[in-house]
Amino acid sequence: MQIFATFEHSTYLELAISELEEKGIKNILAVPLNNRKEERKLFDTLHQSDGVSLISKGSILAFLFSTIGITKGFVLEWGPIIWGLIGAGSGFLIGFLIDLFIKKVIKRKQRLLRGKNSEVILIVECEEHQKEHVENILWKQLALGVAELNPK
Repeated sequence: MQIFATFEHSTYLELAISELEEKGIKNILAVPLNNRKEERKLFDTLHQSDGVSLISKGSILAFLFSTIGITKGFVLEWGPIIWGLIGAGSGFLIGFLIDLFIKKVIKRKQRLLRGKNSEVILIVECEEHQKEHVENILWKQLALGVAELNPK
């Protein structure tokens, strides 16, 4: 039976490995992961989308500002059509910039504050009767996740 666990690079990983070795488990493999270094793409392509829209607030504000521009355009010199288009363009631009600011600045800070990245995968081969004990050791040493594979 194989048990997989993910850890951060820390002393807890070393403690888990040494405690497993003390219990007589010798087949232990630790594989370090390469985390993403570059930022995720901001704009979606035809073949890939992350589900985050940068135009939702822009569309709403374009509608609102164009409505205001049309109503005020009846009084102003250029007329309702031109002021409606100006309002739609400026509303879309303001909404797009708000979404862009939220995605680039605020969400990035939240990701950095959360921090917990899986950095090492620990693979432990053990007998069926040792499974519960191995999982308890891994959870006690602050594993980020634990899974088991029972090849039968």
